[in-house]
Amino acid sequence: MRHPGIVISCLAGALALSACAKTSTSEVNRAFRDVNVVDESNLNDIMLTVGDPNEAVAYFQRTAADNPGRIDVQRNLATSLIRAKRPTEGVAAWSKVVANKESNLEDKVDYADALIRDGQWDKADKVLDTIPPTHETYKRYRLEAMIADSNKEWTKSDSFYETAVGLTTKPGGVLNNWGYSKLTRGDFSEAEKLFAQSIQHDPGLFTAKNNLVLARGAQRNYTLPVIPMSQIERAQLLQTLGLSAVKQGDVETGKALLREAIDTHPQHFEEAVRSLRALES
Repeated sequence: MRHPGIVISCLAGALALSACAKTSTSEVNRAFRDVNVVDESNLNDIMLTVGDPNEAVAYFQRTAADNPGRIDVQRNLATSLIRAKRPTEGVAAWSKVVANKESNLEDKVDYADALIRDGQWDKADKVLDTIPPTHETYKRYRLEAMIADSNKEWTKSDSFYETAVGLTTKPGGVLNNWGYSKLTRGDFSEAEKLFAQSIQHDPGLFTAKNNLVLARGAQRNYTLPVIPMSQIERAQLLQTLGLSAVKQGDVETGKALLREAIDTHPQHFEEAVRSLRALES
């Protein structure tokens, strides 16, 4: 004998359970989507900063293939290619970004940066010319200064470097570039000042330390500046100073500095040894 009341109750219960299951599944899926967004964001940051550059390229290539319409993924791929020192591919990736209707002015700046890294200075100059002067960023003016340097437009170069310095809280790198610009022009004393300022802002920037020694050597000042340096750095700077002395024609002074560099270095300093042997032979 059938019991319609019981059947109806069971059906109602089953439908309710089914609705609960659907609601639960929907909520779970939504929760997982939210978690995945957070995880993806964290992973992207890791890949762009501390991850292996070529692994980052492979990761963003896969992500871009799965999400062809996402400009943020295209940017990350382009950035990772430049970080992996693959500028030609980076140029192609950034050109795709700037062609996207969602791109912005900073994308053009990054595109110009990629072009410079790929040796396409004239094209980079043209790209920067398309950016309105109201877009004032440190990176934009640093690139403008580099291009002005390459064209030997020194007044423009100095103006752009000065602007770039004022637009960043970490001017060590751009001060070093500005100093190198002065060094190539033969303005050694001004270059020395800029390198010293660069080191004040970034005491770990060895390139600026080496350039500072080159500027002093060009003025026949063969004493090391009072700057923070490790024992290995001291030996390397003494070698640079010694070679600068030789270039100025002060060969005996150069030899003495190379001997001091060899004695200072905590390990065997092969480069300085070779240089000294070449001079003594």
